[in-house]
Amino acid sequence: MRIPTRYAPILFGALLSAVMVGLVSAFVIAITQGIHSGFAAQWIRSCLTTWPVAFPTVTLVAPWVRRIVGRVTA
Repeated sequence: MRIPTRYAPILFGALLSAVMVGLVSAFVIAITQGIHSGFAAQWIRSCLTTWPVAFPTVTLVAPWVRRIVGRVTA
């Protein structure tokens, strides 16, 4: 099953934000609280609460960032 190309920006935003939320939330929890018995549950909760903010942010900001990068690179 392939997703139509017109959905590429939305898929890009979904995947990038999911990866970033997962990595950053795990890092922050590990640094601030350490790896403990409830780490996985807390990490999942953190991901589920922050991803709804990260996804639209990445999706809306990515085109703007691409334009800026295009202007400042050769």
